[in-house]
Amino acid sequence: MSTVKPEGFESFWQDVLDELAYYPARVEAEPVALRSSDSATMYGLRFTSSGPYRLFAYLSVPVGDGPFPAIYWVPGYGSVISPIPQGTASQVRSRYVTFTLAARGFRNADKPYAAAFPGLLTDGIEDPRAYRFRGIAADCVRGLEVLLSRPEVDASRVVVYGGDLALITAALGQGATHVVCAPSLFYRTLEAAKGTDGYPLGEIGDHIRQNPGAESAVSSTLSHFDLRWFAPRVSADTLIKTAPPGGFLDRDGLSPLLSALQTSPDVYESQQSSYKDGMFVEKWVSDRLGYDAPILPEHWRD
Repeated sequence: MSTVKPEGFESFWQDVLDELAYYPARVEAEPVALRSSDSATMYGLRFTSSGPYRLFAYLSVPVGDGPFPAIYWVPGYGSVISPIPQGTASQVRSRYVTFTLAARGFRNADKPYAAAFPGLLTDGIEDPRAYRFRGIAADCVRGLEVLLSRPEVDASRVVVYGGDLALITAALGQGATHVVCAPSLFYRTLEAAKGTDGYPLGEIGDHIRQNPGAESAVSSTLSHFDLRWFAPRVSADTLIKTAPPGGFLDRDGLSPLLSALQTSPDVYESQQSSYKDGMFVEKWVSDRLGYDAPILPEHWRD
């Protein structure tokens, strides 16, 4: 596997940020009465990212006197974005400002481009500047900017939560105080893809088999998205969720990433239990944001 940051990595991502800065966000907010309650008001936001491309996000604000800590859920690998992730206790909206982003191609932001699943992971993959995740990374940074522009948000307590894009967002953007990241796509990606036929990494192996001679270009593109090279830019208090021992993304496998972060991260090894894993993360977040106990889904409370 390559252990060297690709030449031009910094300038590549600075170009992304410069292009993003060229376009004002032009935020439009509309209350969503159906998803509001006595404890929180939901809004649908429209705003502009690079391209220009109009994005969508759900923003929920607790009722009461703010500012409030915020949780920003970056997109996972799937087309549908919910107001809060499935399985999350709805009562979190009474404590935190919550923000879930539909990046370009995702549902509610799928005009003029609708992402394919499977297919997104290899869309433009032979050219780093054409690779679809270049724009999606910019979208995630713009989402953080929009969230932090809200007067209801306590800027000293902002969690960016998700997969690889959570760490990339914290590295490229400004203002994340905490990060929860479960690497899955952009760490030694080509090596991981060669070892599996499973979705979604299997998309990359399929692409190379269908396009003989493309491997070098694919490798070059993916090297610009590898989390190892973003890690030195992340200063936020970070929790990294790893695979169980023995997996490709276990603690040992991720050690170059863990050691590259500016501050020593907390590391949680998955127990392959949504309850056990979820309990740990919810307790970590609530503790870091100054609460004695997390808000848990009803079926976890006993």
